[in-house]
Amino acid sequence: MRRAGVPIAFSQGFTPHPKISYASAAPTGVASEAEYLEIGLREPVDPRELRAALDAALSPGLDVLDAVVAGGGSLADRIEASHWRIELPEVDPAVLERAVSAFTAADEVLVERMTKQGRRTFDARAAVIRIDVVASPETPSGAPAVPCAILELVVRQVTPAVRPDDVLSGLRVVADLEPPVSPRVIRLAQGTLTAQGAIADPLDADRDGATIGGR
Repeated sequence: MRRAGVPIAFSQGFTPHPKISYASAAPTGVASEAEYLEIGLREPVDPRELRAALDAALSPGLDVLDAVVAGGGSLADRIEASHWRIELPEVDPAVLERAVSAFTAADEVLVERMTKQGRRTFDARAAVIRIDVVASPETPSGAPAVPCAILELVVRQVTPAVRPDDVLSGLRVVADLEPPVSPRVIRLAQGTLTAQGAIADPLDADRDGATIGGR
């Protein structure tokens, strides 16, 4: 923010903090194409200029795609679900299919995770809206055929949050699925759920018409 010259606003009190709020930030160790944050400013700015300045100040690979003026309400209230892609190297897609079938057939799948409040047990099944095994990319000609199962899932935002590793724990509970290699996880989208089960960009409501503002 300093390098980009953003007139960031600070909280009041003895220990002022910059007014930056992340909406459902991704877990450590995963990639993402859809992270959102809300910032408070001391004065109006053109969101297009702010986006360009932040993008130029960040390291390569961290790209600011868009900025809009908030029309009211909390950004976090617009995050209802996330769409994830999980690549499982050296896992046979047929094995993953059977594990997913067992997962979806279960009424509940209890998993454990350490949280800030201590070890918690919660249902990983109820938050999963959709879970599918998708086709792996074709192996280049001449390359050895190494299986790689790919899982895509849409998970509803709940408390405590159900993360991709919780779903993998659930697959281990119901089907003894134990990936031999660490999975590669990427968030593809997050936002508001439509009636059709798709995820709408949470910035869409503010994208039409607004050009300047204080947030």
